[in-house]
Amino acid sequence: MTEPDHLEPPESVEPVSAEPVDPDEPRRYPSTIGGAFYVLVLAVVVVSLVLVVALDEWRTGIRLMGGSLVFAAGVRLLLRSRDAGMLAVRHKALDAVILLLLGGSLIFLAGSIPDQPGF
Repeated sequence: MTEPDHLEPPESVEPVSAEPVDPDEPRRYPSTIGGAFYVLVLAVVVVSLVLVVALDEWRTGIRLMGGSLVFAAGVRLLLRSRDAGMLAVRHKALDAVILLLLGGSLIFLAGSIPDQPGF
């Protein structure tokens, strides 16, 4: 038995998009409330990096970055999976735990690293 070079979908099945398409209403970006929170967290991370690199305020920048990740974990826990947008990567609990661990670790490290003499 030989396999065909390509498989054709059955003619009786209509292709369906996962996203509803309404020609009267243009698509909104971001299309979910979670996407809006994702953009907010991303903007705070960019501000944090500016604090660290340009202004040499590394403790404040890292704490702000960690806080934004902790905030993202809270938002991920509160929103339904279909509303979470790009904050939803895996299961809700796993996403929240990863974000909490990363954010909490950044905050802890920014507070526990001692000042270096001469810097």
